[in-house]
Amino acid sequence: MGVNLAKAGPIANLIAQGVGQSGVAQVLRTVRKYLDMDVAFIAHFREVDRILEHVDADGSAPIHEGDVIPLEDGYCLKVVRGELPQLIPDTSLVPAAMALPATRALPIGAHLSVPIELANGEIYGTLCCFSSLANLTLGERDLRMMRALGEVLASRIDEDLVVARTKQQCADEIRHLLEDGAPRIVYQPIYSLHSDCITGVECLSRFDAEPRRPPDVWFNAAHDAGLGMDLELRAIELALYSLQRLPSHLTISLNASPDLIISGRLTTLLEDFDLSRIVLEITEHAAVVDYDALLGALTPLRARGAQLAIDDAGAGYASMRHIINLKADVIKLDMSLTRNIDVDSSRRALAKGLIVFAHEIGSTITAEGVETESELDTLRSLGVDKVQGYFLSKPQALEDVVGKARSTIPPSRRAAAS
Repeated sequence: MGVNLAKAGPIANLIAQGVGQSGVAQVLRTVRKYLDMDVAFIAHFREVDRILEHVDADGSAPIHEGDVIPLEDGYCLKVVRGELPQLIPDTSLVPAAMALPATRALPIGAHLSVPIELANGEIYGTLCCFSSLANLTLGERDLRMMRALGEVLASRIDEDLVVARTKQQCADEIRHLLEDGAPRIVYQPIYSLHSDCITGVECLSRFDAEPRRPPDVWFNAAHDAGLGMDLELRAIELALYSLQRLPSHLTISLNASPDLIISGRLTTLLEDFDLSRIVLEITEHAAVVDYDALLGALTPLRARGAQLAIDDAGAGYASMRHIINLKADVIKLDMSLTRNIDVDSSRRALAKGLIVFAHEIGSTITAEGVETESELDTLRSLGVDKVQGYFLSKPQALEDVVGKARSTIPPSRRAAAS
């Protein structure tokens, strides 16, 4: 009795590879096929019931994924308790099995079930399979194989539970940050190389919670926890307060993901603001699944005066797709291009190509990450329109940038801005 080597091979491979590579569905399909059973499934035990999380069968089956069954009904809990054997080649020979209504209702002629026990000793549920007819080829080797697969599934479930707990902890952290008023917004001045004056600021988020983490780590964690848009909206909402205090000729640049723009939540937030002073920045790293949807969401905002900037241009291949498909008003050279551009001919050549291209299509170029006077001079000679970076000004508090902005307003605009 038992499976032969041809049967054991694929199942053994699943064990060796792990469920992470093969997937739960393949495990169930392999179990069912090579043990000649009609149905294979995983039952997850809850307080008073069990839910069938995965079901595999050929054609129609008497049970379905998502079915919720009282915990006391059927075979699963009784197998775990030891009231039924894990291996039943012929249910007609087991009085306790024949006493169960499911045996005749489904019907069940052969049944094989093993507990899925997690690392902490908790019984997650059972890995089961059954056929409508008796299957006398089933034996102890099949049971051992099922137990091994049960251990593999338990390991995968343990990993998933760790991920779920981590995600929940992260979500709790993000909610706590939002309740405490995070993030803190700082403002980095953007200078025109034509007038040498501040023409706008980029609004950047900072997080003061311990342990200290870079802003992109917080935003990525928030998106993983399902709270990415909430955090983005909060940062934009806080940044918008600066419009009332900054001189009226300055724009503010706001980072917004394609998903947030497409969702319509940003449009609602911006309903009462003068969009002629707002630049929406989409990073080169942001994936755009549907450019038509993004363009549709941007159209009413741009009709009201909002500008669109592609951030981090030159950092990867996606930036050109963004630029061409979205027809950006502003193209921002990534700091990886501007860094050492004064001494690196390759960087200069690439930057020059982007600058010529941008001006050809009617866009302006802003260079980020300027850290030396030599870099600044090189960018000026290449025809860059605007610059920002630590050489010119670090991100700072609103009150500091307001004073600096007023002191650099061209004389013709000072009266209007005061």
